[in-house]
Amino acid sequence: MVRHSRRRILAAAVSLAVPCAVPARAMSIGKADRVLVIKSLRQLQLFRDGLLLKTYPIALGTHPVGPKLRAGDGRTPEGVYRIDDRLPNSAYHLALHVSYPDLADFARARAAGVDPGGKIFVHGLPASFGRVDFDSFPRDWTNGCISVGNLAIEEIWDAVDDGTPIQIQA
Repeated sequence: MVRHSRRRILAAAVSLAVPCAVPARAMSIGKADRVLVIKSLRQLQLFRDGLLLKTYPIALGTHPVGPKLRAGDGRTPEGVYRIDDRLPNSAYHLALHVSYPDLADFARARAAGVDPGGKIFVHGLPASFGRVDFDSFPRDWTNGCISVGNLAIEEIWDAVDDGTPIQIQA
């Protein structure tokens, strides 16, 4: 049931999104040494040596205000993590795993008597959407992940190595 409603939310969000002009291939922007996610601006930014390489529009969890507190809360975590794994064959077009929860997240969840959750990714849209990007996402639709367009995740995938820090801020 939850999965079905998430699909409807995603379909509605994508149907309202404004596609941008996209090249036939994702462009290489070089390697990033830092990822910054600014939830309030709905942006993912890639940096190298303190210089901004590129900014991407994002969608967040269905309850985007505040940090992730527990599994299933629909929130995107806040803090400094690392990209620590990649899934080339995920349900979404490429997915980079975020190292949430960290020790502080585990401690906070333990004190509250809840499961902190996990499986937080930077990912594209379902592969069935094809090679598409958007200028913006009109709705937040993930379970707490950070979603970008499918061309965007291809660029990010190539630009971000495992171990790269990702800061997620309000």
